[in-house]
Amino acid sequence: MAQRLSAVALLVKDYDEAIAYYTRSLGFVLIEDTPRGPGKRWVVVAPPNDPLRDAANTGFILAKAVTPEQIARIGDQTGGRVGFFLQSDDFWRDYHAYRAAGVTFAEEPRRESYATVAVFTDLYGNRWDLLGPPT
Repeated sequence: MAQRLSAVALLVKDYDEAIAYYTRSLGFVLIEDTPRGPGKRWVVVAPPNDPLRDAANTGFILAKAVTPEQIARIGDQTGGRVGFFLQSDDFWRDYHAYRAAGVTFAEEPRRESYATVAVFTDLYGNRWDLLGPPT
């Protein structure tokens, strides 16, 4: 039996601002943006490494929060912990590109035995690890 995690929902305030952030600031690819009725869309973004053919690549469904409970979770889906881990084949390339695009880093990059790593926050405050090969 073969399985893979195909997508993860990420609560957002607005579809278009989220698409702009993830595609322009992080360089993700817009995979799908399909209307699903009044005020609803199916929006999927993924990192730029051949997202539909790379089984190891998981996309994000940008899910517009609508209920008070969902709205309260925007930017804090994991209780303040790092909840998303973005593996890069060139940490320093992506780190510098993200900084130039205005991405906020919560710390300076550090070298660990398993990776070069730095925590950044996305448009809404969700915490991410940018991970690159250890050097």
